[in-house]
Amino acid sequence: MAGEDLLDPYDVSDVSDRELLSRHVDGDPEAFGEIFRRHKDRMWAVALRTTRDPELAADAVQDAFLNAFRRAGSFRGDAQVSTWLHRIVVNACLDRLRRIRPTADLADHEPVEPREHHRSVEVQLDVRAALGTLPEGQRMALVLVDMHGLSMAEAAAVLDVAEGTVKSRCSRGRSALAAILEPP
Repeated sequence: MAGEDLLDPYDVSDVSDRELLSRHVDGDPEAFGEIFRRHKDRMWAVALRTTRDPELAADAVQDAFLNAFRRAGSFRGDAQVSTWLHRIVVNACLDRLRRIRPTADLADHEPVEPREHHRSVEVQLDVRAALGTLPEGQRMALVLVDMHGLSMAEAAAVLDVAEGTVKSRCSRGRSALAAILEPP
């Protein structure tokens, strides 16, 4: 039967991402949908932390998955599919961010005051505000490594920089965050 090799949408739990991508390139209409289902939430989180704007994040994720769908044949296989998707999402976010201008000058805003006893939500808001003050490279490295759990090598692949660059950006970013978040 001609459609024998097509995925059974109910039986893909044991199929690797790499195999799904290969099947997509070979014309399987269900394969990329499964890749999307597996990775959409994590890619959304990456985009949201990168852009800090839900609308921009949604647009960037849509752009990224469309690019991945169209360019699946260019996947070289020297990284995990998830790392490849991270890189596409980060690039889509950066493209979106470059197209817009800031709506407010950061100098117009008061920095978040550290408090002696933080509640969980306040701590999250403080960390997000502090992350927003870091240079883009440091912020991206910290988000990928510390928040999304990527290894230094995976983050380096996503950001298209050397592993040592990711290590130094993380180190400088953590030091800067510590200084910002340290109580007076």
